[in-house]
Amino acid sequence: MKKKYVICIILSILIIVGGISLFLFLPPNFNLKKGDISIEYGKKYTEPGFEVTKFGKDYSKKVKIKGKVNNKKVGTYKITYEVKIFGITFKKERTIKITDDEKPVITLIGNKNTSVCPNKEYEEEGYEVTDNYDKDLTDKVKITKKENEIIYTVTDSSGNKTTVKRKITKEDKTAPQITLKGNKEISIYLGNTWTDPGFSASDICDGDITSNVSKEGNVNTNKIGTYKITYKVKDKASNEAVIERTVKVINKPTTSSGKGIIYLTFDDGPKEGTTNVILDILKEEGVKATFFVTNNGPDYLIQREYNEGHTVGLHTASHNYSIVYKSVDSYYNDLTSVQNRVKRLTGYTSKIIRFPGGSSNTVSKNYSKGIMTILTKDVVNKGYRYYDWNISSGDAGETTSSSGVYNNVIKNLSKNRSNMILMHDIKPYTRDALRNIIRYGKNNGYTFEKITMSTPMVTHGVNN
Repeated sequence: MKKKYVICIILSILIIVGGISLFLFLPPNFNLKKGDISIEYGKKYTEPGFEVTKFGKDYSKKVKIKGKVNNKKVGTYKITYEVKIFGITFKKERTIKITDDEKPVITLIGNKNTSVCPNKEYEEEGYEVTDNYDKDLTDKVKITKKENEIIYTVTDSSGNKTTVKRKITKEDKTAPQITLKGNKEISIYLGNTWTDPGFSASDICDGDITSNVSKEGNVNTNKIGTYKITYKVKDKASNEAVIERTVKVINKPTTSSGKGIIYLTFDDGPKEGTTNVILDILKEEGVKATFFVTNNGPDYLIQREYNEGHTVGLHTASHNYSIVYKSVDSYYNDLTSVQNRVKRLTGYTSKIIRFPGGSSNTVSKNYSKGIMTILTKDVVNKGYRYYDWNISSGDAGETTSSSGVYNNVIKNLSKNRSNMILMHDIKPYTRDALRNIIRYGKNNGYTFEKITMSTPMVTHGVNN
């Protein structure tokens, strides 16, 4: 009986101890809201919440959270939730995956659909690859070439794959190009020999096709007129180019007519204080003159010259020899500048010119040897008329008095030729001598005219 009693006591103690152990060591119920989580790279992790209970009692506020999530780096992270109940620590983990599901972006340089010559291979124009996570993946691109397309493929470190295609069409839709040597418009004197300056032709696919150019049209240098030379060429794809050259056969200007005529010509203006007074004198005396203007001086004086019936010729924009005679192109750039000024002010496109220093100048040798030999022919071919002089007033440096200017002019006048007088309307002593020169001419049977496009050219011998 006593033995049974002892056994009962022992069993009771075991039951009590087991119950206590169960209460103490039995894990609580961790309720992690949303469970394990996947987050797209770059997005911030926000704790979704949790509840921890044991035998109906809430222990959530006693929970400590351990672990960090780096949303800037793809990977798997652990967040640990710890709670201590009656001195015993219980743990639960949540798994957070930072994932990259965004595909790289391939950007093609050039056209996505492009054409190449039938006889050539496509030359890669380039490409760029950017990825939200791996950044620059350009050097990871794999290229596959097929007959009519190029395939660009790239895979980022997360396995996201992008494919882009460039379509290649072999065709030639571009016409060839014909380049004329010499000018597109050429003037040639009656009776001279016509020689075509030449041409070249090139094609983007076929290269040099000059030998394929056909030429139509003839120039009869024994008959005044305008002639057209037509140049044609086709490439292998039958694209055609056509260009024309105009050749004008003209009479050679004569220098022997105009006997007893005085041409008063003024260079380097306009200038306030001299040009305006000269215009007053010309108006009062009923005489027309020619002004070879520059880009200097006030606009209104050029307008007045034109409006009062004088000829506005072209001298130079800059009158800087190092600029004007640096090259043929430089000369025409300077000439066009002053021509545009006259056009803007008067509406008139002047083609009557005087070379700075005259056609016989030697200063141009310092900048471009042989340039005057070229220019004196080329300006005429371009439709200009250039005029030198056969009487100098000396006002450019020989004399600085009105009497000196007057004497230099009248002693060289002749009724056996046209008298092209060089003066400068920026000089006060020229201004002061002008009325006496005009009256001397009138009193001695001379007539005064302005230069026009039909005036015979007075020219010097070329020295460069």
